[in-house]
Amino acid sequence: MELNKKMEEAINRQINAEMWSSHLYLAMSVHFGYIGLNGFSHWMRKQAEEEMEHAYAMIDYLSQRGGRPQILPIQEVPNEFGSPLQIMEQVLKHECIVSESIIKLVHLSDELLDLPSHEFFMTFVKEQVEEEASVNDIITQIKLYGEQHEVLVDHHLKKR
Repeated sequence: MELNKKMEEAINRQINAEMWSSHLYLAMSVHFGYIGLNGFSHWMRKQAEEEMEHAYAMIDYLSQRGGRPQILPIQEVPNEFGSPLQIMEQVLKHECIVSESIIKLVHLSDELLDLPSHEFFMTFVKEQVEEEASVNDIITQIKLYGEQHEVLVDHHLKKR
């Protein structure tokens, strides 16, 4: 089954989005390390690594399907952030955007009757549900303990 060019282009855009997400999370990791919240820094670095793993998986998938992966320019990410609560709320908002983007790929695969792509991207849909829940848990913990006790959440995040 030949990969539709429209799907190939959409996957290449998603690869770029995954790489941008990785850079964003790495910048957040660096920020947390700079302000001395090493647990948050560790957690964000793991997130950055996961986003690159997603990009690699999509590159491999395109190659397996006979498509041509393209590494596109990555837009600059911010390097200034707010409080840990504000950052995690930004992360949740970003994860929701990523979820929407993946769901659009599932819809495109359905439109193109591309069952392999549908199956491939459904694994990411399931993972996004877990990602959003994980970030929501961190936000809840920060709110529960209060921002003055972020060190408790920081200690917990070191264990990831």
